[in-house]
Amino acid sequence: MNNSRISVRYSRALFESALEKKMLDKVYNDMIFISEVCILPDMKELLTSPIIVPSKKTAILHKIIGNNIQNITLSLIDLLVQNGRESFLPAVARVFIHQTKEHNGITESVLTTAVKVDNKIKKQIVDLVSGIFKTKVDLKEIVDKEIIGGFILRIEDNYIDASIKNKLRKIEKELKGRSLTAG
Repeated sequence: MNNSRISVRYSRALFESALEKKMLDKVYNDMIFISEVCILPDMKELLTSPIIVPSKKTAILHKIIGNNIQNITLSLIDLLVQNGRESFLPAVARVFIHQTKEHNGITESVLTTAVKVDNKIKKQIVDLVSGIFKTKVDLKEIVDKEIIGGFILRIEDNYIDASIKNKLRKIEKELKGRSLTAG
């Protein structure tokens, strides 16, 4: 089975169960916590290790995160370990977070700039995106000096690349195209 399908299926089951039990916000917070914990190198190793037996993994996971999350979320983790799918936990969390935002009418957007943008400009971008897409906006900011200047804005599947790096790449491509045809 396709890896993304596995994540989506487990995530959807948890989402529907949390929605039915009116625990969506609590489980959403659990998944944010889990996605942050799964970044840790020791946790990555635990989830992907074929040497650690499932019962030991379950015990360790219960000890590490069991007191910080809802029982419904812990049950999903137990099921993942039981089925040998614990390595999909970070992806399940990511998909669940996305599903919840989508359910709540929130659009994820990413703004990449060469320098940190002040809050006034961020608010203008959020207002613009929410006006165009008729949605609430969750804007994440990434600072990447490689783009030199300008910005890159990703709104779900839409992508605006107004970076200096991209403009220079286009100029270079155009110059190379002209030199090939000029000779």
